[in-house]
Amino acid sequence: MEDIKEVLDGVEDCIDNWKEQSRDYVKMSLDSTMDKLNELFNSHRDKLLERNDALEAMMMALNEGTMATTMALSTTIEELEVELALSQAVMGEGVSSAALSNEDVSKLKEFVGTRSACDVDNFLWRMENYFRAKGIMDDAVKGQFYLKFSEEEARAKL
Repeated sequence: MEDIKEVLDGVEDCIDNWKEQSRDYVKMSLDSTMDKLNELFNSHRDKLLERNDALEAMMMALNEGTMATTMALSTTIEELEVELALSQAVMGEGVSSAALSNEDVSKLKEFVGTRSACDVDNFLWRMENYFRAKGIMDDAVKGQFYLKFSEEEARAKL
């Protein structure tokens, strides 16, 4: 029986030894796998960081390009607005500027209140020519100088 006990003790020792070796092998395998996974993770992280940096650089370049384009377009728009205003002023004057220059136009005489239709017509005609010669074509601006229906009112008072 003692022999059996010794054999059992020997077997138990072998089993304990195998358990310990198995545990060490599993631990070593897991550590190795974990190291490989960490290396793979770090490699992918580094690649993604490089791509992110490249994308950020491209976005900054695009932003700068967009800002430069926006500024150039703003400048071009301002220049075109000035040209448009000049063209409108020239086109607005049209033939009347050839016939009347600013030097040819005298200041308007005040309407003296006579009830002659001819005087009213002459006054209104001079007002319109004065506005044309000065390049005032906008009715809103003209309205500051005389009422919209002043012609009708003047004729009605005759």
